[in-house]
Amino acid sequence: MDTPNAPVRHRFYEDVIAILFGTMMVSLGLTLYTKAMLISGSTAGLALIIQYAFGLGFGPLFFVINLPFFVLAWLRMGWQFTLKSFISVALVSLFTTFTADWLDLGAVNPFYAAIAGGAMLGMGVLALFRHRASVGGINILALYLQDNFGIRAGYFQLAVDLCILASALFVLPLDRVLISMLGAACLNLFVAINHKPGRYVGFS
Repeated sequence: MDTPNAPVRHRFYEDVIAILFGTMMVSLGLTLYTKAMLISGSTAGLALIIQYAFGLGFGPLFFVINLPFFVLAWLRMGWQFTLKSFISVALVSLFTTFTADWLDLGAVNPFYAAIAGGAMLGMGVLALFRHRASVGGINILALYLQDNFGIRAGYFQLAVDLCILASALFVLPLDRVLISMLGAACLNLFVAINHKPGRYVGFS
């Protein structure tokens, strides 16, 4: 007999649904950010900065920027995590490319975009975390550096995100960068509240 709260392995279709839901939520959040000219952290933030600076499409940029990190993911997290993350990144790249055609948005209040977009990103990231996938390469690099060089992963991630926000000042007004920090706080708060040890016992 199963014990209460015993870990339960996800079925294949559950992983598929979670990855589709998670990547769609991330894509919607990023679409709100793009419409309001906001910035995020990690590889998505780098892709957004390049998009704003040079007018290139976010989807292809996001996919290409993440490619080098899949090697580290394979070494650090195993092939299943790497494959799921590769699919997730590809889907976010695809969804963000076509969301503008599927969803006609007028003017978006930047504060609403930061809060709602940050919450959507948080929900998407959480769904992917719980099914052993991700959409960002910086956290994989942070874990690799921590394991091999003793650099604290959290501090490295924070330093990279601060550098991305600082770089955004070259292409965005100060108020949009500050509002973007509100979005980052919403995203991280959502994940921190809902992604706690023992709260969710399913695994892939």
